[in-house]
Amino acid sequence: MSIQFCNLKSQYENYKDEIDAAIQSVLNSSQFIMGQQVFEFEQALSDFTGSYAITCANGTDALMLALIASGVGPGDEVITTPFTFIATAEMIALVGAKPVFVDISENDFNIDATKIEAAITPKTKAIIPVSLYGQPSDMDTINEIAKKYGVKVIEDAAQSFGATYKGKRSCNLSELATTSFFPAKPLGCYGDGGAVFTQNQELAEKIKSLRNHGQVKRYYHKYLGVNSRLDTIQAVILNVKLKYFEEEIDKRQKIAERYTSLLHDYFITPKIQNDRTSVWAQYTIRVKNRDQLQERLKGKGIPTAVHYPRPLHLQEAFAFCGGKEGDFPVAEKIAGEVMSVPMSAYLTTIEQSYICNELINLN
Repeated sequence: MSIQFCNLKSQYENYKDEIDAAIQSVLNSSQFIMGQQVFEFEQALSDFTGSYAITCANGTDALMLALIASGVGPGDEVITTPFTFIATAEMIALVGAKPVFVDISENDFNIDATKIEAAITPKTKAIIPVSLYGQPSDMDTINEIAKKYGVKVIEDAAQSFGATYKGKRSCNLSELATTSFFPAKPLGCYGDGGAVFTQNQELAEKIKSLRNHGQVKRYYHKYLGVNSRLDTIQAVILNVKLKYFEEEIDKRQKIAERYTSLLHDYFITPKIQNDRTSVWAQYTIRVKNRDQLQERLKGKGIPTAVHYPRPLHLQEAFAFCGGKEGDFPVAEKIAGEVMSVPMSAYLTTIEQSYICNELINLN
């Protein structure tokens, strides 16, 4: 059996007629940049999350726009997790600020909110919790700390769009949030795409300007901005998918529950906190002898992935932060054990049974 890690082909075939018609409508209009459908998609995102939504070219740019809009720059510090994709800390550094890492919780692999306050200094300008693998962080505690010290909270929701925390949607849990529509995300386009979310209308208008060279109207520039616009073709694809997104979240949840029921006696399986839900961007277990197990599974036609094998404080790119082994023991331990298995709304029961049987037999 040969299994896809993320079955985008089956998803496309399911919505093929609608997606093809939507793409054709853009081709017919020839409004490829900032066509009307982009604004329609932004309204749909706002309706879904409850926050103002501003689309952009990708999830990394979304982080950059949120940081710039927050006034983060040289001399500032931004607290975040060392256990995430590099984009989170990369954008902090590229706007001139310093990433300050805080260790993660072993329960959910998100930033340990109880350790954040100790990392705050007079230079702290923002906190970026990452809603890893599809599950939001402890946002109430983080927001309370931020309010106490007068700093911004930017939820990096690149993996959690559609998840909930205490009944509220991810991307509507703090003043600012960002997400990614990279194809493999739970809601993904057919290229790159992203969005910034805010509960502040004034901030939303600023971000709209920043994404388009700082313009407030054509050729009138209030800010130094960037070129980061979502293509109209990607917007219409996402708008089709968004109609069916809640159905897909339900399917992903059932698949995750089945994984857990089949694997929990043999591996450490994911823990979702009682006050939140996950969209299962990944289904990630903890294993021993990971390299050998991955190779054996590959031989059986089962792809796996590691998100992420080396924490950010140990990456050469962040040597200037002065990190060393032992600084964040939980993140370092988890990085050596996590392994993600195939997950999509289109994973069949037969495929899932095969994956679980092979995992157990080869472990």
